[in-house]
Amino acid sequence: MKTRPAGIGNANGDWMGCLPSKLSAMPLKHLAVPGSHDSFTYWVDVHAPVGPDQKAYVKYLATMFSVLAKKVMVKWSMTQNLTFKEQLDAGIRYFDLRVSSKPGEPGKEIYFIHGLFGHKVRDGLLEINTYLSRHRKEIVFLDFNHYYAMNAEHHKYLITMLQEVFGSKLCNNGAVEGITLDYLWEKEYQVIVFYHHQSAQDIPIMWPGNKIPAPWANTTEPHKLVQFLDTTLKERAKQGSFHVSQAILTPRVNTVAKGLVWGLRNYLVERNLPTIMSWVEAQRPGVDGVNIITSDFVELTDFANIVIKLNNLLLSEQDSKPR
Repeated sequence: MKTRPAGIGNANGDWMGCLPSKLSAMPLKHLAVPGSHDSFTYWVDVHAPVGPDQKAYVKYLATMFSVLAKKVMVKWSMTQNLTFKEQLDAGIRYFDLRVSSKPGEPGKEIYFIHGLFGHKVRDGLLEINTYLSRHRKEIVFLDFNHYYAMNAEHHKYLITMLQEVFGSKLCNNGAVEGITLDYLWEKEYQVIVFYHHQSAQDIPIMWPGNKIPAPWANTTEPHKLVQFLDTTLKERAKQGSFHVSQAILTPRVNTVAKGLVWGLRNYLVERNLPTIMSWVEAQRPGVDGVNIITSDFVELTDFANIVIKLNNLLLSEQDSKPR
């Protein structure tokens, strides 16, 4: 069931295009951008086999207790409720993407994956491209960071697909410092693709993964997460890249066991959102500040609005500088 608190709708559908000129002239790595974690998990296929990203014991349990095991997996695999278009309307501009072929399936089709298979990647990309064609000043980051059951031919197929779907909207890999909204608008670029695999290293429109580090806290404890986020932010300036602050908690095996019937949202995310959102609200973008911030279930709070409004702090900073 989808939850839609105030602020979720299309109010942020053109937020980048509406930024003041002072901000559109700044490097994009200094702006605050809302993103979603495991962005594609609003639908997963319970009738397909368990994904190759899962450990052997999970595959075994899914084989032995197929229907029951997959119902549990759905509760712990889904990290979003909104479709790509709904996320874009809400203001989300960074998408965390994990992909896989289906072992044993003929052809080279690629699917989104997080424990269970999601939609075909092509369908998701087409949905994003349709949106961008109607919102010409909006920019998206597509971060392909995990690949499963994919050989060289699969990678070639996916990279070709990205070129076919987005065409001239794809931004060429270049110096991060020079990527501003003004520059992207002038060139009519709207998509920055990060491809964390050597297959794309010589392709100009594929950005390497090291230009968008996304440190992962891997903890169930919100206070440890906040400490980790603060520590990694202090180190970002020397990297000279975009930066993802993953404001997410990660369940362990015993977490899933304790909250088996509740699922990720009810057992782990909702109860810890106040602590996580307090951290988000206290951030500043800029040279030493946040850039991209990701969250699970982006509709549960006014997450995207809160992140977008952090950019107003950059305006007050500039206005207060001595002339």
